[in-house]
Amino acid sequence: MWNWLRQIKDSITQKTTGLMRMQFWRKAVEDIYCDNPPHQPVAVALWRAVKRHNLTKMWFTKIIDEREKNLDDRAYRNIQELETYAENTQSALLYLTLEMLGVRDIHADHAASHIGKAHGIVTCLRATPYHSARRKVVLPMDICMLHGVSQEDFIRGKQEKNVRDVIYDIASQAHIHLEHARSFRKKVPVKAYPAFYCTVALDAYLYNIRKVDFNIFHPSLQKRSTLLPLYLYIRSWKKTY
Repeated sequence: MWNWLRQIKDSITQKTTGLMRMQFWRKAVEDIYCDNPPHQPVAVALWRAVKRHNLTKMWFTKIIDEREKNLDDRAYRNIQELETYAENTQSALLYLTLEMLGVRDIHADHAASHIGKAHGIVTCLRATPYHSARRKVVLPMDICMLHGVSQEDFIRGKQEKNVRDVIYDIASQAHIHLEHARSFRKKVPVKAYPAFYCTVALDAYLYNIRKVDFNIFHPSLQKRSTLLPLYLYIRSWKKTY
């Protein structure tokens, strides 16, 4: 379901079409929780997961509502607005993953909140070259204004220090959330750790962007890391996130 919702924004040319698809999934969730899922493969699989793991309906609703608001394709007004979007999408997805793992723990939820926010921020950064090539910029406006950077600077692919300072500030916020999530790692049940292995990819991206001095347009940032599976195995073996 998440992939379907994520792809809607990129596959439509009119907002009305996107709203119709969101409405389909909103009704599908309602029907799933009434034990009457639509005859659609993803919806049927979701219904089975809901029945098996007693998944919370609210998290699905939050994801759909937030993705629908995001169809406007406008820049976030501030970093807090980006974090709210990440909380209601990426963090909500992690809450559902925890439920599927049989984990209902306040410390795990706290970690999921911070990791989800970091994930949302990193995703926004990674998508910047893609959006800029299409003359769109969604980075938080307050941070851009703080450093005197315009949307046109990103659209033109500029790499001046003030542009890199914007990226540094945003990336630093993602790093802070990851550190918060790890600060109470000893209180999080080990059973919850698999839900948080996405931090491997987040750490790798933040390390790589730091290595290129926060040049968001550096070609190396668009390459897949062949070492991610190894890093994932090591973190799993160490039983940490």
